Amino acid sequence: MGPAARAGRWLADYGAEVVNVGAVPSRGANQIQITPVFHAYSGHRGMRRILLDLKSDHGREAFLRLAEHADVVIESFRPGVTDRLGVGYEAVRAHNPKIVYCSTTGFGRSGPASQWAGHDLDYLAVGGYLAVGEPGARGNPALPGATLADSAGGGMHAVIAILAALVKGEGAHLDVSVADGVLSLMSLAVDEYLATGAEPGYQHSMTTGRYACYGTYPAADGRWLAVAAIEPKFWANFCRLLGLQKWAAHQTEDAVQDQIRADITTALAARDRDAWIAFLSAADTCVAPVLTVAELAEDPQYRSRNAFVEAVHPEHGELRQTAPLLAGMLRPELPYHLPTGTHGPELLLEAGFTEAEIKELLEEGTVA
Repeated sequence: MGPAARAGRWLADYGAEVVNVGAVPSRGANQIQITPVFHAYSGHRGMRRILLDLKSDHGREAFLRLAEHADVVIESFRPGVTDRLGVGYEAVRAHNPKIVYCSTTGFGRSGPASQWAGHDLDYLAVGGYLAVGEPGARGNPALPGATLADSAGGGMHAVIAILAALVKGEGAHLDVSVADGVLSLMSLAVDEYLATGAEPGYQHSMTTGRYACYGTYPAADGRWLAVAAIEPKFWANFCRLLGLQKWAAHQTEDAVQDQIRADITTALAARDRDAWIAFLSAADTCVAPVLTVAELAEDPQYRSRNAFVEAVHPEHGELRQTAPLLAGMLRPELPYHLPTGTHGPELLLEAGFTEAEIKELLEEGTVA
């Protein structure tokens, strides 16, 4: 789940052979088994899955034998757990000296918060992200619409670190902290504070809503437009096309920003969103529509970029999903056939286990 799953997803889309390792189903009255919904993480397309009981000697040995053939191990336990299970970095390195072992955690493997439980919102909170955005109706830090910390602060962070380690060609233990990743994403604001003592926050700067040229505005149909006319030439174009030329020379004059916002709001209330997009967006104004997920799925720009692909799931049939989108990722010519179930026996066979060993592991419930 979270950053590790996202990292595996992106690495698979770049052509890596990715094996998801999960826990065998719980036994007894308190059975707990968390399985992502069928469409999560692009349905785990191009991946295989094995379930292991890492608390058993045979399960631990199976994992270590599998790791002998791996270039990378990604884990997302709290610090210290993999060592207690006997599958930590040193244990794996003893079997595979060149392993790149990536530990993804919320707050890192060291420090007073290292053992804290957390999720995306927590990492955005401690990284300063929530404090600089526009407050909600209660004056509260607004909830983000996507799991930015898990995605960029954790998943992409892990992918970058892994690829850099592989380029070096040496084994490594990578300490990927999601909170550190968010802090890195916030470095422009943080470095400003460290250098000048000026504390960033809502309406502190251009990109945090200080000026009317950078914000969101409603159109006549209640849908929204994003205006990001930072450069004076784009701002001048925007003002001219809205009939607000009087404000072109006052882009960063603090005293008149509320009046400019009011005039923009009045002007944009004259037409529906898409009418404004047709009029403004191609005219060097830095105006874009605020699209819902349903709208972006049919957006001509994304469709022209082949941003969505067809897939087939054994139980749920045909569906669309986001394509491998990042530059250099592999694109299939045929629909993806999404995996279901597990691939334990074939993975163990490829790792050199005998059929008798596999049979024993399956019968004792160590592998599924």
